[in-house]
Amino acid sequence: MFNNNSVSIPISDHESDEHGGVRVHTRRKRKKVVHRGSQDFREKVLRKLLRHWILIIILVASALLVFEAFTIARKSDSTKLRTPKINGRINSQLALGKERQHHNLNRLDPPRCLKLLPVEELEHLDIPVEEESGGPVNQVLYVSESESSFVGRNATFSLQHMELARFNLFTGNQTLEQRDTSFEIKESMMVHCGFYNLNGGFKISDEDKSYMQACKVVVSTCAFGGGDDLYQPIGISEASLKKVCYVAFWDEITLRAQELADHRIGENGFIGKWRVVIVRDLPFVDQRLNGKIPKMLSHRLFPQAKYSIWVDSKSQFRRDPLGVLEALLWRPHSVFAISEHGARSSVYDEAKAVVKKNKAKPEEVEVQLNQYRRDGFPEDKRFIGKKALCEASVLVRKHTPLTNLLMCLWFNEVVRFTSRDQLSLPYVLWRLNAFKYINAFPVCTRKDLVNSMGHIRKAKPLQLQI
Repeated sequence: MFNNNSVSIPISDHESDEHGGVRVHTRRKRKKVVHRGSQDFREKVLRKLLRHWILIIILVASALLVFEAFTIARKSDSTKLRTPKINGRINSQLALGKERQHHNLNRLDPPRCLKLLPVEELEHLDIPVEEESGGPVNQVLYVSESESSFVGRNATFSLQHMELARFNLFTGNQTLEQRDTSFEIKESMMVHCGFYNLNGGFKISDEDKSYMQACKVVVSTCAFGGGDDLYQPIGISEASLKKVCYVAFWDEITLRAQELADHRIGENGFIGKWRVVIVRDLPFVDQRLNGKIPKMLSHRLFPQAKYSIWVDSKSQFRRDPLGVLEALLWRPHSVFAISEHGARSSVYDEAKAVVKKNKAKPEEVEVQLNQYRRDGFPEDKRFIGKKALCEASVLVRKHTPLTNLLMCLWFNEVVRFTSRDQLSLPYVLWRLNAFKYINAFPVCTRKDLVNSMGHIRKAKPLQLQI
């Protein structure tokens, strides 16, 4: 009816082949080719990576090293702008430490655990009238031996140093029998307590002795062997400034070291609030032992003093001393106050820590512990409710016959055994049955009493003079 010139286009997915069969179109063929091509590419890349993996690792490591070196160099450049040079080298730790110390020296934050009286009451505090000793000891006499007790040993002072003898012409020659007798409490006691011979050392000028004999209350510290700097006390009431002596003991090595740092003693003998007393002819080569003399024997150095507060050289005292005496001694009716140890409670555990930290020789610690075991000293962590182990950087005490005896016996123990005095104090308190007389205050109270600055330089051993 009409011409149909249009071309028909099959829309079927199938078409006949020449034999009349049906051929199926596979639309996915192109996709498979594309997928196989990308997979082949990844495989080629992987093979190349595997072939050159060593080179790749080297390149990555080199890049990291370059980045780290750049970071360190940038930090070093910034440090140079604010860090002093010491002996031609940059010492950033010293600069940062001094910055922290300078901040701490002026820090007088309110006490958290130490409950002092209000400021207006501190200004009216006075030293209590001396009362009769309520303890079991009424009198302590000190052994004064003759040099003949050292027969068989060189008696001259310089040769005593060469022998490295712990007992010497300063301490006296306490025997084990005398040691046992010294713990047998009587109303009148005779004990070794240092200063037994004029040739024993620890020489102080007559002018300094005169000043020290006038002190009724004293805060003391010491730095021997060129050790720590002298930190000025803060937080002092006007009443305490008038009634309390601040005395720092130096030896000649420390004097020279401080003069090199431009810290000089004034013509009046003071640096700030501290009266600086120069000690000559120290009795021990070990400067830690020399430091125990002003720490433990303040009743011998200040014969008229009624109270004393000891502060280690690494610390800055930052509370009113009369207020401290009122809070730690007068209010709780104690004669001796010391901080509990913050980390451990047992002497035997502390001995292990001392050896582990290389603060004493294992053999000398073992000798001490063996003696304590033979004497029956228990491994108890508490005595009558008080923690057995103390931290002795701050000592607050009333000078009574009992506390004087306690300090003498404690001093003899550190001379006989190790200078780690925290090992011997609990033993002495146990032998004297004196835990009931002490105020073992918590660590947070000690932190209120002082700023702990840390030791800034190692003390030098005493130089031998031959």
